[in-house]
Amino acid sequence: MKKLFSYPDSLKKARFSYCPGCGHGIVHRLLAEVIDEFKIREKTIGIAPVGCAVFAYHYWNFDVTEAAHGRPPAVATGIKRVLPDRIVFTYQGDGDLASIGAAEILHAANRGENITVIFINNAIYGMTGGQMAPTTLIGQKTWTSPGGRKAELSGYPMKISEALGQLDGVHYIERVAVNNPENVLKAKKAIKKAFKNQIANKGFSLVEVLSMCPVGWAVTSVEALRWIEEKLIPVYPLGVIRDKSKST
Repeated sequence: MKKLFSYPDSLKKARFSYCPGCGHGIVHRLLAEVIDEFKIREKTIGIAPVGCAVFAYHYWNFDVTEAAHGRPPAVATGIKRVLPDRIVFTYQGDGDLASIGAAEILHAANRGENITVIFINNAIYGMTGGQMAPTTLIGQKTWTSPGGRKAELSGYPMKISEALGQLDGVHYIERVAVNNPENVLKAKKAIKKAFKNQIANKGFSLVEVLSMCPVGWAVTSVEALRWIEEKLIPVYPLGVIRDKSKST
C-alpha cells in the first residue's frame, strides 16, 4: 500500500512544549515539509530569536542558531552573505519582528537580501505573559492594556507586511493563516513559494502567518480559531501583498 502521509525528516520527534491550541506547531511542520520536498535539509539554516520562537531548535532537524531579540534578519544577512549556497530563513514573532526588530527587518527588506522570513502574528507578546504588541488590535485587552488598546495612547495595529511591501527591495510578501485546513494548505503553498524564491536567487520574501494564542487571548483553543476569522483577518486581510514575479 502506498504511504501518503509520513513524519517529515526535517522535524524531530520532540515533546510539544507550546501551549494547547498554539499555532506554532502547525507552522513548524509546514516548514519541515517544505524543506523535505525541496531536499534542502542539509543546506538549510534557521534563525530563531527570543520569544516563543526560541524553542524552534527543539523541533527542527537541521541547523538552527539563535539571535538576540529582534536581530534575526541581521544574523541571516551575515550567514547568507558568507555562505550564499545555504538556504537561510528567520522565524519571528510579532513582538520580535514588528517591535524590537523593526529596524532590522526594514533594512534587510530594503536591501533585498536573498533570505526567507516567516513572521508569526498572534497580536500579542506570548512568551513574556501576554503584553500588548505592535500588532495588538484596537480594543484588545492584554496585561498592559487591561482596558483595551487605544489608538490615541498606543497607535494603531502595525501592518508590517503592507509597510514592507512598499520597498523596492522586496520580491514577495503574502499573509496567510493556520486556523482551518484550507488556510493551512494555503499557508504551506506560500511558504513553499518563499523558499523557492530564495533558491532561485530572487531576493527577499516574507510570509506573515496569523496564528492562534489561546492563552494570551484568554479564550479556549476552539474559540481561538474563530477569533482569527472574526477579529484578526478583518484587520489583517489574507492574500498576496507583493509579488514581483507577477509584475514582470
